[in-house]
Amino acid sequence: MSVNEAELRELGARIAEALAFEVQSWQVVKGELTIETHADQIVKVLTFLRDDGQTRFRTLIDICGVDWPERDRRFDVVYHLLSMELNQRIRVKIRTDEETPIPSITGVFPNADWFERELWDMFGVRITGHPDLRRILTDYGFEGHPLRKDFPLSGFVELRYDEELKRVVYEPVKLAQEFRRFDFLSPWEGAKYILPGDEKAAAGERQGEE
Repeated sequence: MSVNEAELRELGARIAEALAFEVQSWQVVKGELTIETHADQIVKVLTFLRDDGQTRFRTLIDICGVDWPERDRRFDVVYHLLSMELNQRIRVKIRTDEETPIPSITGVFPNADWFERELWDMFGVRITGHPDLRRILTDYGFEGHPLRKDFPLSGFVELRYDEELKRVVYEPVKLAQEFRRFDFLSPWEGAKYILPGDEKAAAGERQGEE
């Protein structure tokens, strides 16, 4: 066990002891400490990690989501914190579903504002107490949440510029039948047709055979 891993294990045990009710589990894997807590306790946990003299995780690096559609609580919400004073990082995870909201942490880390908006936009995770929860990456009127595993790759609507109307219009996605037929052969292995751009190479091969 490395010195760094030993320090992280000591830190994990200390946090679990101080937050015995809030911390469900913790582990150190590949030199990274991860703790899992109850969603309704996330504000208390992050406040402790920020303010406690032995942790001092005062920088929120990122908030991201992970979708596990087969689970009842399908979403992991993951908070990454940094202690520049102690040169340590920690990952805090909670679970939630499509209907159960989680508390906003903007009161603990103000820079969580845009991260939480992205979480809502991409995954549809509901957040209470956010000062301005609206989409941040997708367009106005966008339907669905693109980083969910069940979101179709083609999306639900597409936009284009209509020359007659002289404006951008939204239309339901329509896949023509020919686009549903896929040739899964590698272009370099067994394709029986000439790929666009390969005409000269094919002609050269024929001349070489002659």
